[in-house]
Amino acid sequence: MAERVDIVVSGGGVAGLTAAALFGRAGFSVLCVDPAPPVTARDAEGSDLRTTAFLQPSQALLERAGLWERLEPHAAPLRIMRVIDAGGEVPEPRIVKDFDASEISDRPFGWNLPNWLLRREMVAHLEGLENVTFRPGTATTSLFTREAEARVGLSDGSRVRARLVIAADGRNSPIREAAGVAVKTTRYGQKALAFAVTHPIPHDNVSTEIHRSGGPFTLVPLPDHEGRPSSAVVWMEEGPEAARLAALPVAAFEEAMNTRSCRILGPLSLASRRTVWPIISQIADRMYAERVALVAEAAHVVPPIGAQGLNMSLADMRVLADLAIAAPDRLGERTMLETYHRRRHIEVRARVAGIDLLNRASMLAAPPLRDARASALNALYSLAPVRKTLMQMGLGARG
Repeated sequence: MAERVDIVVSGGGVAGLTAAALFGRAGFSVLCVDPAPPVTARDAEGSDLRTTAFLQPSQALLERAGLWERLEPHAAPLRIMRVIDAGGEVPEPRIVKDFDASEISDRPFGWNLPNWLLRREMVAHLEGLENVTFRPGTATTSLFTREAEARVGLSDGSRVRARLVIAADGRNSPIREAAGVAVKTTRYGQKALAFAVTHPIPHDNVSTEIHRSGGPFTLVPLPDHEGRPSSAVVWMEEGPEAARLAALPVAAFEEAMNTRSCRILGPLSLASRRTVWPIISQIADRMYAERVALVAEAAHVVPPIGAQGLNMSLADMRVLADLAIAAPDRLGERTMLETYHRRRHIEVRARVAGIDLLNRASMLAAPPLRDARASALNALYSLAPVRKTLMQMGLGARG
């Protein structure tokens, strides 16, 4: 006989685990499945060395889900977002602009945590929730929906009946595909190298994006590593160049990354494996199907600029949870899901389009275009009302 739950969450990444905790704490019975057991150790093969900066609204949602108490001791606050243009003849800063959270808030912009650690702490938290079951190593294999419920087939041969299926299963979402929702994908020919470094100059809780060509080189604060200041790096380049860099011996790679970083934190030392991720933009035609809600990368993917990706995902969950809690007897019904789509899709489309433009600007290689980018940064920053509005929009205050 098929197991019955209120909600099946397909996907056990950071987004899926957050959804399971959020809806579980709200009193719904939840089954969360993922085809791969989570890698929860920093140096283990397959660990996700990217980091996530949880902006203020996302931190509030993690608190609401009961997760923040576990995460806060490991988080590095982000008080300043620094943008550097190094697009001149030589790779050195020519324009440096600080977006300071104190201009709009008495709190940091956000808090940065490594993805592998997030999964470790979130999985541990779910173990304490009686109405939530996390089943790693189990994939969704089929989806059948009708007006009253969804039936999900799992790779262990079992079936589950649910009132709502949350697709948090990534950019190649099997649930989205089974539900017949189309996506539009933009490929940039870029890849991102993600790794951790140590450096002699403290980061002082400043997140820094350095623009030259190929894409931004971003340093995001981490807690100290082995007694030295540490940062996470996302280095975006055209695909062939990213592959070349990833294959370099450590000494040659460190020389290349120190040139690219302009040594703003002193000489960087590689402090982890190097991982490579493809860069795309993607948006689903709609964020729901019958008895299915698409969230996170199943609904939208953006390049890693401005800490928007997972924060957009948690905004999805906040709207979905608010609707579910307001009318629990209507969980998964068409009117609820249409309202969810209506409240999220316009903003998601706007943010995907905006980040697409920023990414294209960051890739510019021709000197006149790089000069135009620098002039635009200077002009935008110099107008205080514009600067504050950009910061508020980045936090999602206008979304």
